[in-house]
Amino acid sequence: MGTFAQFGNDLYTGKRSYNIVGRRKLWYIIAAIMILVSILGPIVRGGFTFGIEFSGGSEFQVVAGKDPDQQKAIEAVDSVVPGQTPRVMVVGSDTVRIQTEQLTDEETGQVRKALAETYNVEEDTITSSFIGASWGQDITRQAILALIVFIVFAAVVMALYFRTWKMSLAAIIALLHDLVITAGVYGITGFEITPAAMIGFLTILGYSLYDTVVVFDKIRENTGRGELNDARTFGQSVNLAVNQTLVRSINTSVVALLPVASILFIGAFILGAGTLRDISLALFIGILVGTYSTIFIAAPTYAHLRENEPEIVKHDNRVRAREAANATEVEKSDADATSKKLAAGGSAAEIGS
Repeated sequence: MGTFAQFGNDLYTGKRSYNIVGRRKLWYIIAAIMILVSILGPIVRGGFTFGIEFSGGSEFQVVAGKDPDQQKAIEAVDSVVPGQTPRVMVVGSDTVRIQTEQLTDEETGQVRKALAETYNVEEDTITSSFIGASWGQDITRQAILALIVFIVFAAVVMALYFRTWKMSLAAIIALLHDLVITAGVYGITGFEITPAAMIGFLTILGYSLYDTVVVFDKIRENTGRGELNDARTFGQSVNLAVNQTLVRSINTSVVALLPVASILFIGAFILGAGTLRDISLALFIGILVGTYSTIFIAAPTYAHLRENEPEIVKHDNRVRAREAANATEVEKSDADATSKKLAAGGSAAEIGS
């Protein structure tokens, strides 16, 4: 613990530093590859897997007791509507949930009867429901509208808070990076996108912005009017801020991931598939990606956006000129010292002779 605290203290004082901003091209390439894979992956795989709430369909739930065999449910559905590929999952320890394409009332009744015979339960204990595709389309439309409103509102608020649109733009770029990659993971792995997962996506956006705002606050402290000095270029000051908040970002992410991982474990392995798993899975992926983007995308992008401003160029040239002068002075001092040593050595030789 003491070593980690010393590590954080060294980063804060600048005694130890990682050149994150200076290597921004490397982070851009990594981000571009990840985004490309996130876009092409789902396309190659055949698209996203949407839950019944978005695609429409019929759903049955059977309390199967000690024998929640999923294969029995598949065979029961196939005996009524051959060719169907139902999605079957165990919810909790004894309940089987079966989702199919939308069935007619007659087919629904026959499937319920088949399931009752298969699991040896009363037919009236089996719950059934259906959701029309139009409801899912309405939910999708509302979710996209909510996302657009959220991004626009967040961009305006951040521009007003930081008094520069460039910080706002850098934060939104990192935000979209998080969203695309998280959705890409869902598309590539085939995780089902449900309304609970959509709630998780929107929550990710809030976490990503929160983490970015904290780092940008430190950047503003280091680069505000009167804070820039001739010891560092603008990019070096931004890099110092990233290093100063690096330990905090790691600690915050670990603290946030632990309860989310616990909920994910409980939702996936104890309670079975459901709302808890869908929300916690999106949060788990999003927090990891959001932490990465704050450090390696948002801050370097902001430095990139401002490096060509006349005042910044003038300041950086002044710093580099001073560094060059200092280097020349050091070389001159070293040369003088070497000359004096040679002269002293020569005199000694003369004395010796």
